[in-house]
Amino acid sequence: MAPLEDLAAFAAVVQHRGFRGAAAAHGTSASRLSEAVRRLEDKLGVRLLHRTTRSVTPTETGARLFDRLRPALQDIGGALDAVNETKDKPAGRLRLNVPVAAARLVLPAIVPAFMQAYPDIELEVIADDRLVNVLSEGFDAGIRYGERLEQDMVAVPIGPRTQRFAVGASKTYLKEHGRPKHPRDVLAHTCFRGKFAGGMPLTWDFARDGESISVDVKGPLVVGLGNAVELAVDAAVKGVGLVYLFEDWLQPYFDRGELEPVLKTWWPSFSGPYLYFAGRRQLPGPLRAFVDFLKSAQADTAQRP
Repeated sequence: MAPLEDLAAFAAVVQHRGFRGAAAAHGTSASRLSEAVRRLEDKLGVRLLHRTTRSVTPTETGARLFDRLRPALQDIGGALDAVNETKDKPAGRLRLNVPVAAARLVLPAIVPAFMQAYPDIELEVIADDRLVNVLSEGFDAGIRYGERLEQDMVAVPIGPRTQRFAVGASKTYLKEHGRPKHPRDVLAHTCFRGKFAGGMPLTWDFARDGESISVDVKGPLVVGLGNAVELAVDAAVKGVGLVYLFEDWLQPYFDRGELEPVLKTWWPSFSGPYLYFAGRRQLPGPLRAFVDFLKSAQADTAQRP
């Protein structure tokens, strides 16, 4: 197959009826165009142009080739224009794989403003607490916490940079069973445990004044750390036991008085989540727009008093 640039050079010479006119129109030199046409003729084994000191005209074969090339080159030009347009005005689909906690606690503060800024981007969010390979499963990016990031991925902070785990219980439960005063006291209480898919139930971690304590709690209910978490929250609200979860997840229940904070001075802090994706260069337009939007929002937050 003849190189596309040589075909384009031939078409330009025919269109502008000469090497000089084509060179001026396309910002190149007449000699460079002449070399391209000569390569094309050698490749095809036919003469495409009649050259004289006064004119350049296509041969019969050259004229037929030009007639077939012109619409094809226009289609290629239109396709490249469409690519350039999407760089200036991103459009298309952006698929994100995120934990349920991020879909509930992080994205609501980001997605509405992003959709208003980029109305031509279709955002598809799949909430899934499995550790999936975002690329092999067709996602553009994912959201994870630092300890669960893949090492060869680019990570960009998203959402709050510090979060806490909290413990909550209903007034009824605390009145009947007493209020824990120390993290180890929860061993004497009914505790609802959480686990990641395929993993063991997680310990409850606490920290204060440089002291860290992990408690391997026991209890009658184990829930997956996704949508099933609401079962544990509902059970705690109904006075059955203690729930250990993201502070932001439990805060509405604290605000309404359905749960009371327990061991608040021991609630541990941890780093917020990251958007992660493969590679830094030539990101798809929708993903590049989302990354730039996050960085701009973080810069605005940092500048606020």
